[in-house]
Amino acid sequence: MLELEGLTRRFGDKTAVDQVGLRIPDGQMVGIIGRSGAGKSTLLRMINRLTDPTEGQIRYAGRDVTLLSGKALRDWRTSCAMIFQQFNLVGRLDVLTNVLVGRLNHRPVLSSLLKMFTAEERAMALATLDRFDLAEQALQRADTLSGGQQQRVAICRALMQEPKILLADEPIASLDPRNAKIVMDALRTVNGADRLTVIVNLHTLDTARAYCDRIVGMFAGRVVFDGTPGQLDAATVRAIYGVDESEIDDAEAITSTSLSRAVA
Repeated sequence: MLELEGLTRRFGDKTAVDQVGLRIPDGQMVGIIGRSGAGKSTLLRMINRLTDPTEGQIRYAGRDVTLLSGKALRDWRTSCAMIFQQFNLVGRLDVLTNVLVGRLNHRPVLSSLLKMFTAEERAMALATLDRFDLAEQALQRADTLSGGQQQRVAICRALMQEPKILLADEPIASLDPRNAKIVMDALRTVNGADRLTVIVNLHTLDTARAYCDRIVGMFAGRVVFDGTPGQLDAATVRAIYGVDESEIDDAEAITSTSLSRAVA
């Protein structure tokens, strides 16, 4: 179980995340929703320890993650993989090599620097790409792929880390509705088939409702809702976004509706 207690991050006078406490059982798919600036990305970056908390504690399986440093911290980031809105692939490298990068923390330093991957690791990477219908693109440069394909490559790279938790920070924000559905289907598959805990930041309400077992709503750095999709009623939406659902940004509403229809 992942446990957050009193997790807080301040940047000068601004409090980005304020006293967040959550218990996330293994294997759950959690959607974090809220307006831009609500603290969603900062929260995920603290869980991965890309950003250090100002206060509070992160524990996983009874271990205090906030105290980790050096190799122990690198090991945590391997077991708590993260994918980003902008994919973070190396465009000039082929897809297969980008996926194999996920093995670097499993290898000795010298072989990692020389990218000396074993035949078993290459087979593992190809099998992972095939699982997400990307085997035919294995030798293409990453920057020749569509946005949806690049995000699936990023998911494959994360899976090569053999993580226990997968964090996804706005993974569909830059994608059209069709590719957004493909990527969300991939995350749901990873959650169900691999039994990974998946925590995903989302702008769109309908996406969170369609894919997540549990939804956490944030407003001004605080958790203002934590429950099932069915409990996400009009009053709750108003507390999270500060407006009625019908008043949420038109572009978001269009994307939400399109993705919801695609899922249906």
